[in-house]
Amino acid sequence: MSLDRNAPLMSRGMIAVIIAQFFSAFGDNALLFATLAVLKSQFYPEWSQPVLQMLFVAAYILLAPFVGQVADSMAKGRVMMLANSLKLLGALVICFGFNPFLGYTLVGAGAAAYSPAKYGILGEITHGEKLVKANGLMEASTIAAILLGSVAGGMLADWHILAALGICALTYGIAVVANLFIPKLQAARPGQSWQFGEMTRSFFSAAALLWRDAETRFSLLGTSLFWGAGVTLRFLLVLWVPVALGINDNTTPTTLNAMVAIGIVIGAAAAAKLVTLETVRRCMPAGVLIGVMVVVFSLQHSLVSAYLLLMLIGALGGFFVVPLNALLQARGKESVGSGNAIAVQNLGENSAMLVMLGLYTLAIKAGAPAVATGVGFGVLFALAIAVLWLWRPAKR
Repeated sequence: MSLDRNAPLMSRGMIAVIIAQFFSAFGDNALLFATLAVLKSQFYPEWSQPVLQMLFVAAYILLAPFVGQVADSMAKGRVMMLANSLKLLGALVICFGFNPFLGYTLVGAGAAAYSPAKYGILGEITHGEKLVKANGLMEASTIAAILLGSVAGGMLADWHILAALGICALTYGIAVVANLFIPKLQAARPGQSWQFGEMTRSFFSAAALLWRDAETRFSLLGTSLFWGAGVTLRFLLVLWVPVALGINDNTTPTTLNAMVAIGIVIGAAAAAKLVTLETVRRCMPAGVLIGVMVVVFSLQHSLVSAYLLLMLIGALGGFFVVPLNALLQARGKESVGSGNAIAVQNLGENSAMLVMLGLYTLAIKAGAPAVATGVGFGVLFALAIAVLWLWRPAKR
């Protein structure tokens, strides 16, 4: 099937994609906090919590050279269905009492395969001005899923862990069914070689091309630092809340994470109005301030101030990362194609997550206090963004 350029934005295919994305992202965020509750209930050590996420991002890294090319060589709706089926399998592994680390690694593999397909399909079912609106719908669906999934995961785990895991599996099942309603479009690049060596060379050739370009290198480094910091902050909150606020439930860390997501929406809207591709450097002070605000946040002992500061951190994050994403998409499309650019970006971001989570795990295993870890983390992030800001020459 080929694209009908006169089709309305909210076609059957687009509605199916948005529904599938919402339930898939909802499951990802709810399952994380439900699985963390499993680790707590089974008395795993605290340092094992970030290891769970490290296995998830390791799957992204290992599969990065292949998933973009696989998504382009098959109908993307079918790729999304297979990826969500793998997530469903991972959730069931945890639900039926098997190793939670194995189950969450399977979910990570599904997420790695899902990412390039879900963004790539938008350009196949929409075009022109509708493509911009389609991206907006995708992001809105994702943010809503993050907010609701994170909170639901913690609240359901406080009520009944097995029920929480079962609902996570159900949401993946709904996503699989929604994928069935996406029209079977033609493959973007049929007949590509699936040989390991050739696919690896093709991917790293695209990565080298993006890295040699000063603008895309700047974007890759900035977004990688941001998302690496974001996932580390998520786990820091789990340990910080009992120490700083004296609250030991699963719900509070999830609602605090939701404040960050709300802030990102606000910051993204501000960036859309105030920053263009020609003025990307305007986002850099916000990046430095993220680190500063994390330091201030780590020293709080009030739930209200924690909510407000995390929303501010999210707003600064949205203002910082959205222009960098736009810069990479624009420059990447011209050089290696948007799908390859997204795959390379996924590799960079997940590598940064792995490194930052590894350092965080070592700090916690060595007995570093949660508050001191938060302060050190904020300082290092602010310094890293400041170096990146000064390193990038002004655009001629």
